[in-house]
Amino acid sequence: MDIILIGAGGHGKVVLDVVQCEGKHRVIGFLDADPGLHGTKVAGVPVLGGINQLLKLKSQKVRGAIISIGDNRIRRQYAKEAADAALELLSAIHPRATVASSAKLGVNVVVAAGAVVCAEAKIGDSCIINTASVVDHECVLGQAVHVCPSATLAGRVTVEDDAFIGMGAMILQCLTIGARAVVGAGAVVRADLPADCTAVGVPARIVKRIT
Repeated sequence: MDIILIGAGGHGKVVLDVVQCEGKHRVIGFLDADPGLHGTKVAGVPVLGGINQLLKLKSQKVRGAIISIGDNRIRRQYAKEAADAALELLSAIHPRATVASSAKLGVNVVVAAGAVVCAEAKIGDSCIINTASVVDHECVLGQAVHVCPSATLAGRVTVEDDAFIGMGAMILQCLTIGARAVVGAGAVVRADLPADCTAVGVPARIVKRIT
């Protein structure tokens, strides 16, 4: 299937590599909000314009899209716009990732190289399971969650919509990370975190709340 990637930044390059390694689809181009990228190439793939090109590309037989943007809020927004344009939202799983046969993945999910998604995990739409991260057994991730490189979720962790788990962070088993919460890089979370907070350190402590 001919597809587009929406987002031509660093994460876009990662997603492009995942799609190319998986070998299921052909990326014909990127879309990006930065006008300075329009008409250029990123990793050898043309940047065809902005999000307003969706309907035009659909008329040119492009059938699918992956939102290749790390920001959770923007990724969810663009996923809706792509779906509204009747493009199929696709997932991409690197061949060197491990996803249990009993795990369930939504649409527009990216699982990068070296990541592990274990038994009976449930991954919501528009999530990123980034390089070498671990989502252990029976974890439940809401929509547009980003699990950054080398982060580890122990068994039965719940991560609510739009939460961000920083690089190398560790979440102990059976905990809940609230919606839109941010867990800093290297943090060790030993207790539930509420929505709309930022937690850092070992053990993790809340340093910011968004009201």
